[in-house]
Amino acid sequence: MLQEVQSNPKTPQFKYRVEQMGVSVAALMTPEMIARRLKNTGDASKMILPGLCQGDLSQLHRQYGIPVERGPEDLKDLPEYFGQQGKSPDLSRYSVQIFAEIVDAPDLTVDEIIVKANQFRARGANVIDLGCLPGKPFLHLADSIKALKAAGFKVSVDSMHTEELLLAGKAGVDYLLSLTEKTLWIADATEAAPVLIPAKPGNLASLYRAIEICLKKGKPFIADAILDPIHFGLANSIVRYHKLRKKYPQIQIMMGIGNLTELTDADTTGINAILFGLISELNINAVLATSVSPHAINAIAEADNARRVMYAAKLDDRLPRGYSNGLLGLHDRKPFSYNADEIAEIASQIKDPSFRIMVSNAGVHVYNRDGILQAIDPFAFYADLKVENDASHAFYLGVELARAQIAYQLGKRYVQDEELNWGVSNAVQKTDDRKSHREASLKEKQAKKKPI
Repeated sequence: MLQEVQSNPKTPQFKYRVEQMGVSVAALMTPEMIARRLKNTGDASKMILPGLCQGDLSQLHRQYGIPVERGPEDLKDLPEYFGQQGKSPDLSRYSVQIFAEIVDAPDLTVDEIIVKANQFRARGANVIDLGCLPGKPFLHLADSIKALKAAGFKVSVDSMHTEELLLAGKAGVDYLLSLTEKTLWIADATEAAPVLIPAKPGNLASLYRAIEICLKKGKPFIADAILDPIHFGLANSIVRYHKLRKKYPQIQIMMGIGNLTELTDADTTGINAILFGLISELNINAVLATSVSPHAINAIAEADNARRVMYAAKLDDRLPRGYSNGLLGLHDRKPFSYNADEIAEIASQIKDPSFRIMVSNAGVHVYNRDGILQAIDPFAFYADLKVENDASHAFYLGVELARAQIAYQLGKRYVQDEELNWGVSNAVQKTDDRKSHREASLKEKQAKKKPI
């Protein structure tokens, strides 16, 4: 535990004092334990605990009268925590609006549409797009729009039928997808902004004519040159967006990205990163995103992360590196905090029977006071761990060693007692339940005084 004694806001230099709580596993340290063992904080102005220390810190603040916070989970991250490696990036801003399409809206009830809309908004959506289905009546379209508007959503409707678009306009929809020069008359009958597309695939001339009509009338609009799937015109469609932006530097442009994220069997994190790099360079203002295919389940949340990273990097005139690990789902830039020699040195100082697990570029390491083992396959450790008669302990080690093996194989950072970080995917899972389960497990280990 580190107590910050004096800090100067103009410089990262400060005085500090480290207090030893008599616990060799940071995750077993609790606020209650600190409150009992730490008699006073002297002239310290802040208390910083290891990041793995769990529990309510407010009691420490009340007892000692100074701010109390968690630091990084890994000791090697302390320099960055104290600002020695640049300021934290500001990812609060973006320039791209996300239209999140509910593709099966006609098959859902109004209440189900509201539930899905809330899920999409939580993942970063700015506009909820109601996708109409060819040959499927959307009898509750107007009711759905009104319910979404009442819940504070901006709404767009995507339909091939003029009747549905006109109905949507009368119900108060914000955007209509998608109108051509031949159907632009619908926009005159509603306050909704049209999203314009070519009258025929790839026909930019027809899109230009529709744009000119809206500009002459002073009608707000968004133009979409249509992004095509791989092997069905992807390269040419990117050229179309480039031409569109060059001809009209000031207009609002949309790109529908589902033709790549949904129709390519590849992890959508990387696809979104590349797409939003292009979107940033072309100053595209909106995307139509979908989350339908199982492999694209987090595509909207990934789009949200990507737009923020690209916006920040563009403002800084930098490469989009070091801003976020949200799109590093399978790998980490710095997966191994310690090498094998450093881990061996740490292991040599351990005096208790509790097992520690760490990962280096050489494999998985397990150690306690009796020595250190190294392997890749968790089964290689079993004979030497001697936990055959302790089922709960064996189960715990099995879980942790499996995580460690996965981390080594993929090149991800592993921290004992913590789930692996899968980037954006972690944010859309219910982490609170996992944390409470982990805290309960740690308390049980303390109560039983079992080695871990």
